[in-house]
Amino acid sequence: MWNILICGVGGQGILLASDILAEVALESGYDVKKSEVHGMAQRGGSVVSHVRYGEKVYSPLIGVGSADVILSFEKLEALRNIHYLSDDGLVVVNDLEILPLPCASGLEEYPTGILQELRALTPRVELVNGVKLAEKAGSTRTVNVVLLGSLARHLELSESDWLKVIERRVPEKMREINRIAFKLGWSGEK
Repeated sequence: MWNILICGVGGQGILLASDILAEVALESGYDVKKSEVHGMAQRGGSVVSHVRYGEKVYSPLIGVGSADVILSFEKLEALRNIHYLSDDGLVVVNDLEILPLPCASGLEEYPTGILQELRALTPRVELVNGVKLAEKAGSTRTVNVVLLGSLARHLELSESDWLKVIERRVPEKMREINRIAFKLGWSGEK
């Protein structure tokens, strides 16, 4: 059984990323359940998606302390959801800070030391410069696929299945750029 929690801010492509992960797991013959919480996603709020796959999955929700991986599209969102991570879980986090509304309006300050705090809670934190790699692929709109590539290196799902599903899920004019983005993430390049 694999429990993957994907989190970030509305508009980052979290739901597409969780759909792709679920389809890849289905392609590989697993039973898959998925659930998401949108919150104020259209206003830049938190988005969390639970993806569970294995021989037989009974519930779409990941319990607290049960996530094998947290894939976070934004640093603060990783910290907000760290309570889902299992004791030996992995956090794959995009090196990106998106100011929540209270910070953007000057009422609060964006927290400092988030990576240090994450690393104090778990030794398995992988930082990915998703924006830089997406730019290298040809479009910053592919950050979500770069991060999926970074996640995919840690899962037992074939690269060919990932590429097949990505090709099905993205617009034709963006297929090659997304293929490159996925491979950059898969390569482990920072």
